[in-house]
Amino acid sequence: MEVVNSFFVTPSSSRLKGIWSWLLTTDHKRIGLMYLYSILFWFLLAVLLGGFIRLELMFPGETFISPEVYNSLFTLHGVIMIFLFIIPALPAVFGNFFLPIQIGTDDVFFPKLNLLSWYLYMAGGIIAVISLFSDGFPDTGWTFYVPFSISTNTNVSTAVFAAFVLGMASMLTGLNFITTIHRMRKKNMGWMQIPLFTWSLYATSWVQLLATPVVSITLLLVMIERYIGVGLFDPAKGGDPILYQHLFWMYSHPAVYIMILPGMGVISEIIPVFSRKSIFGYKAIVASSMAIAVAGSLVWAHHMYTSGMSDTAVFVFSLLTFVVAIPSAIKVFSWVATLYKGSIQMAPPLFLSLCFIYLFSVGGLTGLVLGAAGTDIYVHDTHFVVAHFHFTMFGGTGFAFFAALYYWWPKMFGRMYDFKKAYIGAILLTGGFMFHYVPMFILGLQGMPRRYFDYLPQYAKGNFFAGFGAAFMIIGIFLLVINLLLTLRKPMDASSDPWGGTTLEWQTPSPPPLHNFVKEPVVLDYPYDFTGVVKKYAKNTKGE
Repeated sequence: MEVVNSFFVTPSSSRLKGIWSWLLTTDHKRIGLMYLYSILFWFLLAVLLGGFIRLELMFPGETFISPEVYNSLFTLHGVIMIFLFIIPALPAVFGNFFLPIQIGTDDVFFPKLNLLSWYLYMAGGIIAVISLFSDGFPDTGWTFYVPFSISTNTNVSTAVFAAFVLGMASMLTGLNFITTIHRMRKKNMGWMQIPLFTWSLYATSWVQLLATPVVSITLLLVMIERYIGVGLFDPAKGGDPILYQHLFWMYSHPAVYIMILPGMGVISEIIPVFSRKSIFGYKAIVASSMAIAVAGSLVWAHHMYTSGMSDTAVFVFSLLTFVVAIPSAIKVFSWVATLYKGSIQMAPPLFLSLCFIYLFSVGGLTGLVLGAAGTDIYVHDTHFVVAHFHFTMFGGTGFAFFAALYYWWPKMFGRMYDFKKAYIGAILLTGGFMFHYVPMFILGLQGMPRRYFDYLPQYAKGNFFAGFGAAFMIIGIFLLVINLLLTLRKPMDASSDPWGGTTLEWQTPSPPPLHNFVKEPVVLDYPYDFTGVVKKYAKNTKGE
């Protein structure tokens, strides 16, 4: 049996057996699962590296690693978390698995390009690891700032090439999603009937497609600079290091929204289901997603206030930074309004979503401190920036990733998990997160620089307490992951719609079959009406 779309033929999985049925698959669900397994591996590795960094910083002076090793661990932690986890996690895993199902089709528009994107992703990760064992891993940080990145003797070129390959995988995924949404959604599904998670992926995909080439070219220029010495960025040869910063942040700030927009889409799916209410302000959320994608691409220079720029440029970029906060606030208001007077059914996905709203709001509000040039001058390159970044990226995207895992795990694998372990893991993760990063805000206001291997005695207390928070956070992360993995030993016990959801993925069996639907899906008007939804949903016998 074959499923034919406009360009490619998708073979039935029965033609291939064993490992080859996975390595050569063009089934979007299997590719999503391969992304899930590989992304979880890289994520847990980066968590362990972050734990080593925090353990070293718990006490002043050299504790157990040298400054050179610290810089390499710091860079590797950043590269893995940004390029191998935060940017690809939600689009690559849940976008691949659920976007075609949510729009009522059987696959993405380019199945073979979809598989290629996974191979490029894995190749980028392997190349990054290879750079560890050839002349030492780079010590530049994940931003690869010049002129240090073109003068250091460590193996920057291999790591930069790894980031370039990962960018290619990101662009292919974005291209695939845009084409799929335009060309393959169910005929009677209008634009204002598309689920909000798919809308968030649509906005994200445009940013991936348009912004990623900027950083790809920039990273290639760094490699050319190192090998040929053309003098583009090296001030000793007439180059301009500020040019690199502009080119880098022209991608990397829009990349923040590549990271967070799919997370916002996940929360927009979860909250109405567990509130038993239609989402408040569906069209406003759609418009805000597109507004974030557009406006977020225009604010890159607020990372560079201390680099030197005209007062006019400072005013414009500061104003645009505050403007970007408006569509984000619209989303938070809509989520809270949806919860208001809802028939709330508490479950781990909703609990993690509520943690997301709080932590992301803190990250967004502290971002305004950095967006205003007057205050940014004082806290720039301090631990305040580190705390803000993690509240936004991990408090946002990281928590949304776990919320999505706990929301869609029964659909992906047909198995329910232990609710008690999920709640304990989420509490440890959230409490440890707060205990870890709130002291960093204080350390930053006190003037402690970021990226430093050692620090003055007055910063010892804050770093000591932050270390304990990191330990609780890491325990919570591993408990959340292990709780899900343990379900794979159980028989399938999840119904087709364990939560009472109304989007199309809940009209398929758990897990979905090869061609997604066993009968013609029914497209409902959005925002979906929960009047007839049964309020009781399947729970693990241990999960009360």
